[in-house]
Amino acid sequence: MKRIIAAFYALLLAACGEPVARNQGVYMLIDTSGTYTQELDKAQQVINYTLAKMNPGDTFAVASINTGSFSEKNIQAKVTFDDRPSVTNRQKQAFQQAIQQFVDETEPAAYTDITGGLLQAVEYLNEKEPGRKTILIFSDLKEEIKAGYNRDVPLQLDGFNLVALNVTKLRSDNIDPNEYLGRLQEWQSRVEESGGSWRVVNDLERLEKILP
Repeated sequence: MKRIIAAFYALLLAACGEPVARNQGVYMLIDTSGTYTQELDKAQQVINYTLAKMNPGDTFAVASINTGSFSEKNIQAKVTFDDRPSVTNRQKQAFQQAIQQFVDETEPAAYTDITGGLLQAVEYLNEKEPGRKTILIFSDLKEEIKAGYNRDVPLQLDGFNLVALNVTKLRSDNIDPNEYLGRLQEWQSRVEESGGSWRVVNDLERLEKILP
């Protein structure tokens, strides 16, 4: 009888504990270097799909990765959705308009600061404290850092799901496929060693795979 009472109180205490956050936060990094700007229409496809999946309380942000991406100025659009459906719809429309302007006005960048973008994404999502945290990386994963920038810093990715999207092959990859495979392996190792999960989704017809 005492064991039953103890079990009852244990369940009661568990029920009275901190509520588990059910919302999600998604932060999308977009490569704007060189000819990769020609892929921005595909990035919009991903953004529109993600917006359609967003619910009240969810957070979504889209940022470019170029010269130095560890900054709020790289965020092209950001929102935490309201509980009221009418407001949420207006927020989604405004988000799409901001992204359309970004796509129309973006010029090719000389650098690709993926690490800086990841640092900013982690900081942003940690501040929002969503129940699930996902970082989408729309890039060929070829990182090129401007001289003088230090990106030899640890990533803290515990609890983060990272998804690489549209990892196109470079001209040099066609000459030596090991470069492409090595680039994927290097990023996977870095992410998993930092506590995050890693997936690659190149088939944009299967976007249902990008969100957990």
